[in-house]
Amino acid sequence: MRLAVVIFPGSNCDQDVLFAARMLGHEAEYVWHGDTELAGFDAVVLPGGFSYGDYIRTGAVARFSPIMTEVVRFADAGGPVMGICNGFQIMTEAHMLPGAMLRNRGLKFICKDAALRIETSVCWWHDLAPGTVVHIPINHNEGNYTCDADTLARMEDNGQIVLRYCEEDGSRAQGGSAPNGSLDDIAGVCNERGNVFGLMPHPERAVDPLTGRTDGRPFFDAVVGRLETVVGG
Repeated sequence: MRLAVVIFPGSNCDQDVLFAARMLGHEAEYVWHGDTELAGFDAVVLPGGFSYGDYIRTGAVARFSPIMTEVVRFADAGGPVMGICNGFQIMTEAHMLPGAMLRNRGLKFICKDAALRIETSVCWWHDLAPGTVVHIPINHNEGNYTCDADTLARMEDNGQIVLRYCEEDGSRAQGGSAPNGSLDDIAGVCNERGNVFGLMPHPERAVDPLTGRTDGRPFFDAVVGRLETVVGG
């Protein structure tokens, strides 16, 4: 797999994504926000950070970067795109994914490990069994996911809710398990097709055994099998 890692002014997790992808044996290269093509790439990652200083709203300026026209075109053609943290925020602003991001509950930046439950979904970006609990770091100020009731119901019906914050045993607390107040404990969603995936946790920070966490590896490896299936079909 040859992975494009898009850099916006203010991105600060691009090196982490590049390291994670290469460590797991994939080719990965940077693509500048001012570029206008993605020729030769099999998948795209929009990394975390503070694109354009998070002016106006998180992701609101980055969505107008020249490269985003091509990212949307790539996704519409069936190409796999993952947005991590700020990348997820950019995707909602660009209407690649439903919903929007609000300030965290309590209006505080959160940096901690999070327990996440894999939901039944159509997402291409992992091959983990529903109910599996993984532990991946979160690091954000605007990760409080929200959408209207109709959108939430539609996502449930279509298998678009990929990850939920949970307790250590996989259950969800009565008052909600999301540390940021996210609606329905949502931590990650995908589009109806499953090729576009956004999540607030940082899987690129959970691939190296030296960190004590490797739960992020499937989010870089599983899509390779999907690509082989698509190309083979």
